Amino acid sequence: MSSGSRVLFCKSLLSSIPSLPAAYRFNSLASSSSASASRVFKMSADSSSTSSPSDTSASSAIDFLSLCHRLKTTKRAGWVKRGIQDPESIGDHMYRMGLMALISSDMPGVNRDKCIKMAIVHDIAEAIVGDITPSDGVPKEEKSRREQEALDHMCKLLGGGPRAKEIHELWREYEEASSEEAKVVKDFDKVEMILQALEYETDQGRNLEEFFQSTAGKFQTDVGKAWAAEIASRRKTKE
Repeated sequence: MSSGSRVLFCKSLLSSIPSLPAAYRFNSLASSSSASASRVFKMSADSSSTSSPSDTSASSAIDFLSLCHRLKTTKRAGWVKRGIQDPESIGDHMYRMGLMALISSDMPGVNRDKCIKMAIVHDIAEAIVGDITPSDGVPKEEKSRREQEALDHMCKLLGGGPRAKEIHELWREYEEASSEEAKVVKDFDKVEMILQALEYETDQGRNLEEFFQSTAGKFQTDVGKAWAAEIASRRKTKE
């Protein structure tokens, strides 16, 4: 029987056994075929395991996300230094800021979707440098340099494509407060902090007045001022 005839015979025989697992049918056919047919199957398997552009992108994405895991596990330093029990993580803080941007009313000249992205990105460099607070004594310029260096590394890890560029631009825009969206998100940053402070005061019987004092008079947007006033009003009723 010729090589081609044997292949056709095996296909016919195996197709008559529907209960046989597909992988086993493939392996049986490969072993029953000629050497030339085996080479075809091997070439097909090799090509399927070869890295493609999408595989590389997936690898970069998982590397980046694995590094961002630190945002979920690194506690916010301000609460740690004040002995707060089970303090929030950097990721907790960023997530609720994202929700703030999501539920906020439309504002003239403000892209709300961009605010959501910026809230998710604004502290992302802390996955590497940690949460540096004013009490650490690190000059503002040095803090910015460390975070910029960390962000550059993270964007490179992501592959340096359009998504990495977007993250970099959003972070820079926030740092420089160079847009209306950045001003809104900076207000959300402070609002989230004093809301969290109120919750710790309520749940743990603490006095965290310093956090409220540190943000007093610093809100730039109508939504920031309104939400901060609401938090202050609720705090006053608990006294």
